[in-house]
Amino acid sequence: MALDTGIAHYEAPEKDLYEVGEMPPLGYVPKQMYAWAIRRERHGEPDKAMLQEVVDVPELDSQDVLVLVMAAGINYNGVWAALGQPISPFDGHKQPYHVAGSDASGIVWAVGDKVKRWKVGDEVVIHCNQDDGDDEECNGGDPMYSPSQRIWGYETPDGSFSQFTRVQAQQLMPRPKHLTWEESACYTLTLATAYRMLFGHEPHDLKPGQNVLVWGASGGLGSYAIQLINTAGANAIGVISDESKRDFVMDLGAKGVLNRKDFKCWGQLPKVNTPEYNAWFAEARKFGKAIWDITGKGVNVDMVFEHPGEATFPVSTFVVKKGGMVVICAGTSGFNLTFDVRYMWMHQKRLQGSHFAHLKQASAANRLMLERRLDPCMSEVFLWKDLPDAHMKMLRNEHKPGNMSVLVQAPKTGLRTFEDALEAGR
Repeated sequence: MALDTGIAHYEAPEKDLYEVGEMPPLGYVPKQMYAWAIRRERHGEPDKAMLQEVVDVPELDSQDVLVLVMAAGINYNGVWAALGQPISPFDGHKQPYHVAGSDASGIVWAVGDKVKRWKVGDEVVIHCNQDDGDDEECNGGDPMYSPSQRIWGYETPDGSFSQFTRVQAQQLMPRPKHLTWEESACYTLTLATAYRMLFGHEPHDLKPGQNVLVWGASGGLGSYAIQLINTAGANAIGVISDESKRDFVMDLGAKGVLNRKDFKCWGQLPKVNTPEYNAWFAEARKFGKAIWDITGKGVNVDMVFEHPGEATFPVSTFVVKKGGMVVICAGTSGFNLTFDVRYMWMHQKRLQGSHFAHLKQASAANRLMLERRLDPCMSEVFLWKDLPDAHMKMLRNEHKPGNMSVLVQAPKTGLRTFEDALEAGR
């Protein structure tokens, strides 16, 4: 029986395994697929840990969806999964291999028997939060606080670095049709994470006219933070580590940019009241003065958008205003955070952890992309065979400003429809 989709019929053979970029008949699920797999004994840098393997296509539960992956996004959790740091993903899901990847654009290929909102042929992007849906937080609370909350492609073994991926139906969102497959694949994880950090923690949700210090302003998280802050009518002060990235950040809408190499107050905090602390304190005040040069004398930032962690956290807690918030979602420079707690309690500052986003927040962020209010800031696209190399560039901080994608079933860049992909693959 013909499937009720908007995709025109096309001829394709039924096989157990298809080459990367080769399209099966719409809705036909082969037994096996190609994937970039990590195994526990291979933990290490991505170019050694990630190897292409033939694995079984995942089976669906009643609320699951199988997606044909057209392109996938490159994120730092792929690096962490390869390294097995700060924890090994195998310690969580206990499976023999791990397929990383927590961002994707693709086409719904099969649905579980209780899935109602999606059908075969729908073009989607995927947000990476999963939960079991049966506790109080998932039913009237915040699903990110659910004890069953997990990140697809990092805490689950079936991510997007494969021809097919299995997700929960609630992870799907409409794909922006004005974007290419690779542009659609690169933004959801970082955009939704940035959205929750800025708007998800009342009463410190971002308001017009406020000032936000954004670390790593040219990266995936930072590039969306700058745009979201600007869209909200607030002011972003971006921090970069390479002067060549200044124009990129300013063009995104930042009010000002600071180069952290102009200051010497990074790393763990020296012991309070030592000569080393006094030297650090002088440099931190110099950094704060540079912020005032942008915001106005005496005007400290309302919020700090934190993710480097160990290298920047002492300064973040110092420069945020009285009653302000430091919101943190990662520790890419290290996890042992130090700070002078006197400034935390005396100035009644808030330290807030933040972790991805729930569906409503991800959908709100995605709506901004659908409405063309945001740019995906895609900087580089890699071929399937170069996926480990993309992660090596991220590990070494050698990637360009913005976000990276890898082609999976899309045969080349610049394609915007499934029909484009079929034609290009002939």
